[in-house]
Amino acid sequence: MNLIIRKAKIVDPQSPYHHQTVDVKITKGIIEEIGVSIPNSDTHQEFQHDGLHLSQGWFDTSVSLGEPGFEDRETIANGLDVAAKSGFTGIALQPNSNPIIDNQSQVHFVKQKAANFATELFPIGALTKNSEGKDLAELFDMKNAGAVAFGDYGKSLANANLLKIGLQYTQDFDGLVIAFAQDDNIKGNGVANEGIVSTRLGLKGIPNLAEELIIARNLFLLEYTGGKLHIPTISTAQSVALIKEAKAKGLNVTCSVTVHHLVLTDEKLDGFDTRYKVSPPLRTEADRKALIAGVLDNTIDCITADHNPIDIEHKKMEFDLAKNGAIGLESAFGALLTVLPLEKIIEKLTFGKSILNIESQEIKENNKANFTLFQIDNNWTFGKENIASKSKNSAFLGQAMKGKALGIYNQGKLVVNHG
Repeated sequence: MNLIIRKAKIVDPQSPYHHQTVDVKITKGIIEEIGVSIPNSDTHQEFQHDGLHLSQGWFDTSVSLGEPGFEDRETIANGLDVAAKSGFTGIALQPNSNPIIDNQSQVHFVKQKAANFATELFPIGALTKNSEGKDLAELFDMKNAGAVAFGDYGKSLANANLLKIGLQYTQDFDGLVIAFAQDDNIKGNGVANEGIVSTRLGLKGIPNLAEELIIARNLFLLEYTGGKLHIPTISTAQSVALIKEAKAKGLNVTCSVTVHHLVLTDEKLDGFDTRYKVSPPLRTEADRKALIAGVLDNTIDCITADHNPIDIEHKKMEFDLAKNGAIGLESAFGALLTVLPLEKIIEKLTFGKSILNIESQEIKENNKANFTLFQIDNNWTFGKENIASKSKNSAFLGQAMKGKALGIYNQGKLVVNHG
């Protein structure tokens, strides 16, 4: 669709139009012209909105959708529509479906299901067969089929030698290993952050040490092998410090943090509400502040919603028994704007493309149009009416929000959030 976007303030430090309020004319998916009061000879549709801002398309490095196998939680089609309305022009799909995405045919399947949507889908292949942590999966074949990285979602690799081999093997084709960090033996039967709140509520605790030990081990392995390592969804102050030290050494390591770990703490658990049961668990205010500092000083490379739909049967149960996970695409931007400056948010919502070696396009003439449309000044409260996902397990219901994604333009398509 051909489109003129009217009076949009550009937020893109790489663009010559950064901080300018302009019209953007798009023809056949390409930015034809950027200027003030661009004339329309009735060949282009128009989009205009009060307080409209425009940035490079946002990208989320950790999205679970369920399909194939868990379509009751979420389908690829609806999940991509949710992502588009939430401002994301691209997502990296986690392999935790049924069957697990651990071979090239599964990569082909999800890519085929995601064809022709405005939001692009980039599959993450499982690092190990069936994500069981025993044998490496068909990494090279999956890379050739379109997998952008390799990791076992929410599972820490107990076998250090297997991670070492994975880091060595993927160097042959410039592959990226994703290594979730949580020592299952130290975690034990823990369900919440070990601390004052878990003690008060009588919940078994997961100490920070469970994450930090594995991060330290994995960084030692990376130093030994070389290669590229991404540590997803870190949650503690010491994890930030360990990664900062590794980067100072020159190690090729990146990391992410979730929106809910930047905004919420374990104090939310007082009502035993399973919407706040996530992995890693919500931590303390001190950890939250350290994560914010890590984002601001660029120790933390990107922010993810870690969108993980869970059906009501696995959430509406006792806290100890409920599954970990929360949806987060719809609430991501509005929640982040309550704790971080706008330009840092945009930077961290777009940098995932660089980590996964996906091309990004600055906002200038003759480039592909890959935009997120948003506003920043409105204050509102996130409610069930704002959830477009099939699953409703949001940790942000009732939470104050600031700013809102209005939609995206990508792949020659405009998707607008009317919610």
